[in-house]
Amino acid sequence: MLTAVDRYLARLIAVPLFATLIIAAMLLVLDKMLRLFDFVAEQGGPVSVVWRMLANLLPEYLSLGIPIGLMLGILLAFRRLATSSELDVLRAVGLGYGRLLRVPYMYTIALALLNLAIVGFIQPKARYAYEGLQFELRSGALGASIKVGEFTSLSKQMTVRIEQSHKQGADLSGIFVRADSKGGRTLAVTAEKGSFLRTDDPDVIIFRLKNGTLVHDEPGFKVPRVLSFTSHDLPIDLPKVERFRGRGGKERELTIPELVRVGHDGRRPLPQRNESRASFHFRIVEVAMMFLLPLLAVALAVPPKRSTSALGVFLSIVMVVTYHKVNEYAQGMGALGRIDPLIALWVPFVLFAALIWWLYYNLAFVPGGQPIGGLEKVFAKLGKLVRRWLPFGRARNGEATA
Repeated sequence: MLTAVDRYLARLIAVPLFATLIIAAMLLVLDKMLRLFDFVAEQGGPVSVVWRMLANLLPEYLSLGIPIGLMLGILLAFRRLATSSELDVLRAVGLGYGRLLRVPYMYTIALALLNLAIVGFIQPKARYAYEGLQFELRSGALGASIKVGEFTSLSKQMTVRIEQSHKQGADLSGIFVRADSKGGRTLAVTAEKGSFLRTDDPDVIIFRLKNGTLVHDEPGFKVPRVLSFTSHDLPIDLPKVERFRGRGGKERELTIPELVRVGHDGRRPLPQRNESRASFHFRIVEVAMMFLLPLLAVALAVPPKRSTSALGVFLSIVMVVTYHKVNEYAQGMGALGRIDPLIALWVPFVLFAALIWWLYYNLAFVPGGQPIGGLEKVFAKLGKLVRRWLPFGRARNGEATA
């Protein structure tokens, strides 16, 4: 049963946790959105595909943002308690750090299970869907549009140029079409307006042209035939589109049960088994690391007395990001077979866990222990040295500046 203190702590954690998660996801999405718009425009695809691609990338961004959001939510909540002396009051009435960590670990268990579902099952399938959209854009399966003002090849025998496009391609004007066929037959058409129409055959569309001129030439003609028309339908055979590969071509597209099955299948090539085992251990160790974050957040959240330094916030982000990069490097080494994935990924985890436990132990069990107290003194001395040597620092101290 949650007490009033637990509910109060839950509210303190919730605001920075979800704010950090939303901000991190939005920043990653905005950064990727610009590049996707450029990619889709270059390929001539519809704008709507950008939102579908971003939706498939969202699980990957959430898997990165959830651990950082959890850590900052707990850290900022405990830092607020410490700087307002509420933490001293809670400890004075008998609530130790172990008891205060009950609510943070409730958040941790829920978010760890969510992250396991994301990295283990949702993200692989979303990544495959994202790769499929990229393939369809490049192959034209998404109905890539004709670029205005440029010559576009609809097939090996047909070239089209459009001067202007309105109503998202529904109304076209300033049209030129040249079609070549077997036997040396050529067809050149210019028209004021035109539009594409669907047919019952999915492999054929109709290009309906209005108010134009058609020039028909064949080797047997002495003079090309010229025809003026008010309306002319030109059938266009769509190119055959290659089908996208099946899911599982890359290890990051496999779910956790599939990684286990591939990693222990002796019939598979050794490099593929190494990649599957490395990816499996990477995903599991990233989720397991979340259970260390409450201890790290609390250890770095409590500044020394009479100090309001935010060094712990900066240091926590550096530690988590660095550990994530170490895991990525270890995954690469394990996938190449240079180090067994079990050793490559779990040895750094054990070392990281030992460091976090040491920080937390010094805060919770050592009288007067302050894990970041020494670091704050070092950074304070470095700050004084920097201010002493900078021009504005010397001027503030009353020294003359050149």
